Amino acid sequence: MFAQSIRMGRILGIPIGVNYSWFIIFALITMSLATHFAGLHPHWTYAEHLSLGVATSILFFASVVLHELGHSVLALRYGIPVKSITLFVFGGVAQIGKEPTKPIHEFNIAFAGPIVSAGLGVFFYGVMLLARETAEGIAALAEWLSRINFLLAAFNLIPGFPLDGGRVLRSIIWKYTGSFERATALAAGSGQLFAYAFIMFGVWQALSGNLIGGLWIAFIGWFLLSAAQSTVLQAGIRSAMSGTTAREVMTSEYLSVSGSASVADLVENHFLRTGARCAMVMDDDRIRGLVTVHEIKRVPREEWSRTPLQSVMLGEDRLTCVLPDASVENVLETMSEKNINQMPVVQDGRLLGVVGRDRLLALIRTRLEFKT
Repeated sequence: MFAQSIRMGRILGIPIGVNYSWFIIFALITMSLATHFAGLHPHWTYAEHLSLGVATSILFFASVVLHELGHSVLALRYGIPVKSITLFVFGGVAQIGKEPTKPIHEFNIAFAGPIVSAGLGVFFYGVMLLARETAEGIAALAEWLSRINFLLAAFNLIPGFPLDGGRVLRSIIWKYTGSFERATALAAGSGQLFAYAFIMFGVWQALSGNLIGGLWIAFIGWFLLSAAQSTVLQAGIRSAMSGTTAREVMTSEYLSVSGSASVADLVENHFLRTGARCAMVMDDDRIRGLVTVHEIKRVPREEWSRTPLQSVMLGEDRLTCVLPDASVENVLETMSEKNINQMPVVQDGRLLGVVGRDRLLALIRTRLEFKT
């Protein structure tokens, strides 16, 4: 989801990353906090204001990670993979590998994050009470963190997708209608209404003199609107492709080559002449591997003529294949998760066809255009 991110480590096996945009908001929040503490405690030095601002910012974003871990722990408990947790300019996001299969799972996963934030609000409030007589700096830090975690919990419970409250709303509608697609559309519609409200309020604030704050609120609204619209599109794709299998969308017109052929032969006689970017390495009707432009670019050009394809191909033990009766939804999820563009359709070791991302996306666009 976030290509330009810095990997920070793992928690519970989940990769934790920081998107480059996060450094912008980290700096802004730190400077804002330093100014905030300077107004409350003018007798402190600038170094103390700035140090406390940095410490508070770090703990705030640690709280955001814990919020996302709340979602992630429940998702893992229900057998749903969590790809990563990433901090970015708007906070944090846990990238979950697939949608929950039951409304109660969706409800619990969505509620877990705000519960963690509310719990952190209580914890920091307790720290403030304990420290206010003996450690003024810690008390000030804890007071702000308590308030912001309560606000984070409340904001995320707004009943509009993609916020946690929108997911809670979706789970309730899903429970009573039995339709995941309808629940998603209604929750995303609610999310769009709240997004427009944020945008209009932000514009009003900007025109009223609060330029920076108003633009920030409007920007948050724009982000929520984009996410809600994306959710509507995904629901439409899911509906349009419902009941469709890999057998129905695969093509039997694929480039087939021998493993003994050279890289030069594949490039010069096939790729450059036809524009193909992928070839199936075959032994009669059994697939032995797959070669794409990506594998070929690893071979120095001067070695192409003496390098057989079998030495550079993705062997059958490393291929991601799919059965002919697999749903297109699962095919798309796998392609996205593993970042692959071609998926062989195989049964009993025999290659029946290939599902290509480009062909699949073209089919989805056509079905969406004719959907009523």
